[in-house]
Amino acid sequence: MRFKIILEEDEEVGGFIASCPGLPGCFSQGNTVEEAIENIKEAIQACLESLAEDELQEYSYNFPCFDSFFLI
Repeated sequence: MRFKIILEEDEEVGGFIASCPGLPGCFSQGNTVEEAIENIKEAIQACLESLAEDELQEYSYNFPCFDSFFLI
């Protein structure tokens, strides 16, 4: 299963913030782009496991409009 993620540079404290619009509340961060991507992969896995435990099978794919997405 593939999910789109959003990467944003955190200009205040440095590093990068990653979120997954398809899984509301699924966020992570990292000091580098690579670290943020690895961390959001783990966060997505944790979110999916939590949803499975709660027996929620439907996910929202109403993605907000952005200029670009990165596919991981």
